Amino acid sequence: MTGSTPIVEARSGQRLLDGNGRRIGRVEGVFADYLLVRTGGLLPVDLYVPRSEVATSGETLRVERSRSAAYDAWHRPLKRAPHD
Repeated sequence: MTGSTPIVEARSGQRLLDGNGRRIGRVEGVFADYLLVRTGGLLPVDLYVPRSEVATSGETLRVERSRSAAYDAWHRPLKRAPHD
């Protein structure tokens, strides 16, 4: 990414943007190798974004993928319902 550096530090509450500057979601948790990002909307979805894919520019976190590509790559649905 031009003008961005690899992510050094992230914190809960920061917004994650896609390569076009559109909002993907908000950081809900910071872990050693990934960020837990919750998307907005009527039915929020959790994304598990590898830290190696995230860059920072000031206070903004960015990934090079589009929102739909981020969802496809980092959404991990349950394999089966918990009650099954």
